[in-house]
Amino acid sequence: MSRSILDLFLIVAVACLLFAGAESSFGQRRTPVAAKPAVKPIIFAVLNDGQLLEPIAHVENGKLSEPVNGSDETSLIEKFNASYYAPKASYRLIFGGANAGTVAVNSSDAGVECGPNLARVTTSSTKAELKGKLMALATNAPAGKGTFGVRRRPTWPERNEVDALVRAEFAKNNVEVKKLDYHNLTALDVNGDKKAELVGTFWAENDPKSRTLLFFVAERGTDGKLTIVHSDLRNIKEDEVMNGEISSLDEGVYHELLLDVFDYDRDGTAEIFTYVQAFEGAGFNAYKRIGDKWSKVYEFSNYHCGF
Repeated sequence: MSRSILDLFLIVAVACLLFAGAESSFGQRRTPVAAKPAVKPIIFAVLNDGQLLEPIAHVENGKLSEPVNGSDETSLIEKFNASYYAPKASYRLIFGGANAGTVAVNSSDAGVECGPNLARVTTSSTKAELKGKLMALATNAPAGKGTFGVRRRPTWPERNEVDALVRAEFAKNNVEVKKLDYHNLTALDVNGDKKAELVGTFWAENDPKSRTLLFFVAERGTDGKLTIVHSDLRNIKEDEVMNGEISSLDEGVYHELLLDVFDYDRDGTAEIFTYVQAFEGAGFNAYKRIGDKWSKVYEFSNYHCGF
């Protein structure tokens, strides 16, 4: 056999070996790598003048479920914090039910005694200046399908209507009103119909040692009249207050306060989220319009630390 033919065989053999090796290497590169589990969408409360993030609920298939609690095992809190409070993590700020800025995580510490499942954050917004009882939501859940973005102070005519409704609500429940005050009254539009829903937190001072708290949602009916369509009224005496001081309620403790609205189930009508400050933690509620009523569909109590 001539040398040229032998050389040709040798070249073909080497080429086949190189091709087989390349194919093997390519096959290895295409081996699927296990994907990192995606975190569940979540809704947070934005508190403390926009500097604190506290979990309210996970969102899955249009339903709310409880997140990790501050009373849970440290290992569970560590896993939660690693998933949701990772460096440079950020969430959409929700104000008036619409995107209004960003909430960026600065730090968290699952090992602290008080509030291990909370995060320190920086809130950036040109639409909302969060301060005191003016709070908001943050989320990574898909946006709702409706038209949102309304959150404002009520007009004076609306205030006057609400004042009459609140006094009538107290009278209906045989509550003597010696002094009437409020923490919050906000006008919203939960479904883009350009008719304001009013959410309020009022209280009556019956005597120096007790308060009657009222949280309500009011809507304007087809007749044009404003009516209370949901209310929660509670009387609290000083000996029922954990620190023994009824004046704590005048600062906001035990009152149900508006956080904001968000259409988490994407049906075109935003749900109302609220916050209740307590001495050892915080409570969160979500209300959904069902028919012509607002019903509580979710509640969660997050433990912070012992009082």
